[in-house]
Amino acid sequence: PEIAALVSRIAGHRSSGAWSAVPFGAYRHGNRGIACLAALSETHQILQRTCREFANAELAPRARHHDREELYPAEQVRRLGELGLLSVAVREEYGGSGLDYQAYAIGMEEVARGDAAVAIVMGVNNLFLGAVQQHGTEEQKREFLVPYTQGAHIAFYALSEPGNGSDAGAASTTARREGDSYLLNGTKAWISNSKEASGGLVFATVDKSLKHKGITAFLTEKDVPGLTVAKKESKMGMRATSTCQLVLDDVQVPQVRVLGSPGDGFKIAMQSLDCGRIGIAAQATGIAQAALELAVDYSQKRVAFGRQLARMQLIQQKLADMASRVEASRLLTWRAAWLKDQGEPFTKEAAMAKLHASESATYCAHQCIQVLGGMGYTTDLPAELYYRNARVTEIYEGTSEIQRIVIANAVLRELGKE
Repeated sequence: PEIAALVSRIAGHRSSGAWSAVPFGAYRHGNRGIACLAALSETHQILQRTCREFANAELAPRARHHDREELYPAEQVRRLGELGLLSVAVREEYGGSGLDYQAYAIGMEEVARGDAAVAIVMGVNNLFLGAVQQHGTEEQKREFLVPYTQGAHIAFYALSEPGNGSDAGAASTTARREGDSYLLNGTKAWISNSKEASGGLVFATVDKSLKHKGITAFLTEKDVPGLTVAKKESKMGMRATSTCQLVLDDVQVPQVRVLGSPGDGFKIAMQSLDCGRIGIAAQATGIAQAALELAVDYSQKRVAFGRQLARMQLIQQKLADMASRVEASRLLTWRAAWLKDQGEPFTKEAAMAKLHASESATYCAHQCIQVLGGMGYTTDLPAELYYRNARVTEIYEGTSEIQRIVIANAVLRELGKE
């Protein structure tokens, strides 16, 4: 019952003839065995197949063009909304798909396998909606959940600043109380979706002397006086999505738009980032999976020294290492998602998944280029795109260094004697 809307959409797409139907009991999807999916519910398997078909048909064929021209994939984002992928874990009463974080991880991986830049839009929107659903009032949910679930509007998540990346508690954007409103002043940096978004979440401090305890989360539309989308970054990868600075100059936000209570912003951000790291881990796993598939395909077609590359042990070693890392990343990601769905603590597991998956994505993309040789260095094949896109997964929503700190602190609490 909870996925009736999604299944209906799936059936509509299948009946249109746009995608071929795959028997639920099939052992293989295209070139990828699904033994790893055998334990998943039928709901999750339907979702995985549908997202893969969508990625093959709609995302992968256009990914390099969108990247090269820095074109925002508006049509593809609209289709994400139609499939319910922009609001995977949002309850149906607010227009979401009513699924769980296991479903989110599965969908995110498949979308990223087709185009990791499109997965950014999906990830940020789900991050925003998750925070509103968990901490928002009923009025806030009606105002900021419903319009952002179907693709007509997408959201930004404005936490980072020019002077505070990993140190989220050092926010310098201020919120000054005036009557029934707050006036926000400052600059936000590295804000994904900011050019195309209709609104989002801004973190600002109501009292710098309180440090992280003064940080507060504010809901706002983008088209308000004083809020300006400034510098758009020229990036190494993920070029189909916008990453800009947001400048706030006396942006008035009513008190009723405070998410949670004043001072709750840091807690909201940390809880949201734990969830977001599941998404980044899934995104990185999708990039790694795409790199592995390309390397396998090329190695079976390329002949050198009178035989296929795939028959050479050095190439087989690379493929084996890549495949092992992909599977480990996937299982770590699914474990973190499962813990989240069970209501159990998952901060350490989400950090482990993001750390392993992001570094594996870079590794697999690098090895893919090595397997392809000179062809991997050209833009004729997407290996170089996978590498450029993979690198940022080790940076945003907590660098690999930050993940190691999170993991180590958790391990010391669990196993240490102090």
